[in-house]
Amino acid sequence: MYLTLKLIHIFLIISWFAGLFYLPRIFVNLASVDKQSPEYDRLLGMAQRLYRFMAPMGYLALLFGVIIVFHTFAWTGSGNYWTHPKTLLGVFLLGYQHICKSHLKKFAQRNNTKSHKFFRIFNEIPVFLLLIELYLVLFKPF
Repeated sequence: MYLTLKLIHIFLIISWFAGLFYLPRIFVNLASVDKQSPEYDRLLGMAQRLYRFMAPMGYLALLFGVIIVFHTFAWTGSGNYWTHPKTLLGVFLLGYQHICKSHLKKFAQRNNTKSHKFFRIFNEIPVFLLLIELYLVLFKPF
């Protein structure tokens, strides 16, 4: 049972991060093109479809992660306190996903005020969070 849960969790994480990495990159391009151009509409459609794909993956990834932690008693077990910050980072990533949704709505309303430079920096946030998550999973420092 544990390995099945872990397989599903890893699959969901990979799928979710594909969206977390690519959606802000689409935002960079949306912020760079004319709001009335056909290219803007094409990019907006891509972003909306990607968000609809990635959002459930994020919720399910966090759910399966929590199920694994409680299934293995890792939440309270000695030497497993690394699961607490890992779960918290998962919640932060869901927050990042909701911020992406907010930006997507602004793009859809053609009300975005952020520059492509802002989105280039915004695009790097999940990279650093993933690095921290991987460190916690591999080294289990607590």
